[in-house]
Amino acid sequence: MASWTDRQRLEARLRLMEEAVERIGTSSDEREICRELTGFLVRTLCDAAAVEPTGGSAATGLVAAAGPAELLDAGALRLPSAVRALDRGHPVRVWAGSAAAGPVCLVSVPLIARDEVCGRLLAARLHGGFGDHELAALHFAVRLAGIHIGHARRLAATEKTAVDLQRALVTEPGRPHPNLEIASRYLPLGGRALVGGDWFESVRLHFGRTLLVVGDVMGHGLDAAVDMNAYRAVLREIASTDLAPHRVLRQMDALSASDEARRPATCLLVRVDPARGMAVYASAGHLPPAVFGREGGGELLDVPVGPPLGTGIGGYEALSRPIGPGQTLLLYTDGLVERRGEDIDTSLARLTALRMPPDARPEDVVDAVCEGLDAQHAEDDVAVVAARLRTRAPAP
Repeated sequence: MASWTDRQRLEARLRLMEEAVERIGTSSDEREICRELTGFLVRTLCDAAAVEPTGGSAATGLVAAAGPAELLDAGALRLPSAVRALDRGHPVRVWAGSAAAGPVCLVSVPLIARDEVCGRLLAARLHGGFGDHELAALHFAVRLAGIHIGHARRLAATEKTAVDLQRALVTEPGRPHPNLEIASRYLPLGGRALVGGDWFESVRLHFGRTLLVVGDVMGHGLDAAVDMNAYRAVLREIASTDLAPHRVLRQMDALSASDEARRPATCLLVRVDPARGMAVYASAGHLPPAVFGREGGGELLDVPVGPPLGTGIGGYEALSRPIGPGQTLLLYTDGLVERRGEDIDTSLARLTALRMPPDARPEDVVDAVCEGLDAQHAEDDVAVVAARLRTRAPAP
């Protein structure tokens, strides 16, 4: 029968394990998980702790330390280690020796994530060794960190897939007619955020006309990216029939509403006709386009706004406006202008307050808008398209 002392040690071990569950793995960042691990161990079990990467690119980022670093130098102890395997495949190596600060016990535990050894935990204690229950609690904390690092890597892989998919889809819009200059940019939210459903497109139509499109599927992640691709495919198919923009939206809405799993989306269409100097606009719940004149001033166009695509409600209208040489159209998603806690009218006023350089090219307008509105630090994904009529030199 276990003595009272053994029972106290077991209870202390269980308390440590419970605290480890609370303290380790609060982040999806590998470095932060390692910092949580070493910080927890120094607070509860040892005087110094560090996570060191092993060879290979998989170990990138696994660096964290707490406590005096000199206590963690196994080579300086110059004593052999003993292996104390708490379970198969996860051996614990223990050194005992002397350092400048006094007698030291050093423990090394492999850090395993997704069945791959990606690093090792070193923990040192002055003036005493680790008991069996303490080693078991330490071992549990390391394995817990490894599980969370594995989850973080799976999440990172999913995010990378989503971002790669999004970039592949939005960085290669269709080619407009040569009589129209366009520039575009897509900026995902942060380095670790899941990609959303922002997209843009240009479709060649008959008689030298081009259809410009920008859209935003609600939500983030692979599902939003897949739905975005579905909207884009439907748009291309319907637009090829040369319907008016509001009728294109009507058909897109009807087809999308028939798929209950598809997420709603906002969308703005602009059919540009350089020969006639006209542009026809239609909106499905999207923010209004902006027009910047030759002198650099901007204004928003009051385009009639219908419901988002996928609702099945319909009711889209068109607006026709002249477009002349030197004017630049700007289409964008809400991430460019919206800021948390700010009225949307204030956000849009900040856009139109920007001044473009005289006779700015579409690329210049995109640069100025993204810089002026700090799009790199936006609170959502950003997609921007700028277009203007191409000025042709008169024949000699």
